[in-house]
Amino acid sequence: MSTSQGPTFRELAVQALSSTMHGYDLLAPKFDRSPYRTPDRVLEAVGRAVRPFGPFDRGLDVCCGTGAGVGVLRALCRERVTGVDFSAGLLAVARSAHTADAGPPAVGWVRADARALPFAPVFDLALSFGAFGHFLPAERPDLFAQVRAALRPGGHFAFPVGAPPAVGSRAYWTLLGFDAAMRVRNALLHPKFVMYYRTFPLAGVTRDLEATGFAVRLLPLEELGRRPDGSPRARLVVATRQ
Repeated sequence: MSTSQGPTFRELAVQALSSTMHGYDLLAPKFDRSPYRTPDRVLEAVGRAVRPFGPFDRGLDVCCGTGAGVGVLRALCRERVTGVDFSAGLLAVARSAHTADAGPPAVGWVRADARALPFAPVFDLALSFGAFGHFLPAERPDLFAQVRAALRPGGHFAFPVGAPPAVGSRAYWTLLGFDAAMRVRNALLHPKFVMYYRTFPLAGVTRDLEATGFAVRLLPLEELGRRPDGSPRARLVVATRQ
């Protein structure tokens, strides 16, 4: 997704030296031309995998960014889709990108922290893409509890999780180095910019979801392929509110 119109190295450096919220406000105008935007093939694979769990009336895109997940939900939900994010800059881009969308479903945008969602339990489906590196492991239970509280009984919370890179591979050392650099940055500089790639292991995530009151299913996203050892490159986590 990186293009010549995407953020420059200097712009990314300024973002990394800002707070998490302000950093994304700065990145917002170029976010969809950056490597951080979820690829369309992932969005499409998740949409197809989630559809059999419907029908859905109301959908919620948690940490919606510029609204890529809202596009998935619009194809799945009949009445209303809501995107929620804490960055005013990202929401402005999302709102502008979706102004021409004709309903139903209706589309709305809410600025809020995912750790304090202002919703009653009215949603049938919640999705999230690429946002969980912004939450520390200790914050996961509260985050999951907030999403659960926004779902009606029997509602689903779904998101993709990629397989970790093989130990010793180039990707393994790249992510390890990035997370180590971010830990040093956050130990030395304030406000913190929370963004880590290795703090969302599938086993711990499943355990926290179940402890929060979800029943969890893991589905291979076959469209995204398999690794040389035969394991899926990505799985869809489907957590159902009990």
